[in-house]
Amino acid sequence: PRTGSGGASGELRLDHAYASCIHMMHMHDDSLPSVCACTMLRKAARITGRLYDSALAAHGMTTAQFAILRHVARGEPLALSRLAEQLEMDRSSLYRALAPIEKRGWVGVTAGAGRSKCASLSAAGREALHAAEPDWAAMQLRVEAEAGPALWRELKAGIKGFTQSLERAGGRA
Repeated sequence: PRTGSGGASGELRLDHAYASCIHMMHMHDDSLPSVCACTMLRKAARITGRLYDSALAAHGMTTAQFAILRHVARGEPLALSRLAEQLEMDRSSLYRALAPIEKRGWVGVTAGAGRSKCASLSAAGREALHAAEPDWAAMQLRVEAEAGPALWRELKAGIKGFTQSLERAGGRA
């Protein structure tokens, strides 16, 4: 673009600078990988999450809440720091995710050793989890069937291997 001031030489320099910026932007875009691993995985996670959330909606819970309930049930009483590690969540995100299920009376959080806090399922939480499990299992079977046995095996192994390689590369924050 031209500014209309500065004479011909000023206009030429501005045009040259603008053209250089445009050229650099295109060079930058061309240097990026065609597929962003993070974007691709997030898209897949959102689509998958919507499917599982729809399966669990009748039970008044989300997939994230279901996962929390399952992890707590497997190791209760479970230290919140350990639960956060198992779910690959930071503690503040875990606390925000726990709040609605604690409010519903599905999980109780009590003092643990030292400054730690521990989560346990209540009777209502255990009932909610057991009531939701058949719908979760049906969706799991549907997802596996859609993928087919070979792709499902490859996907599980690939995600496990990819996650482990990121952890080795310092992927834990």
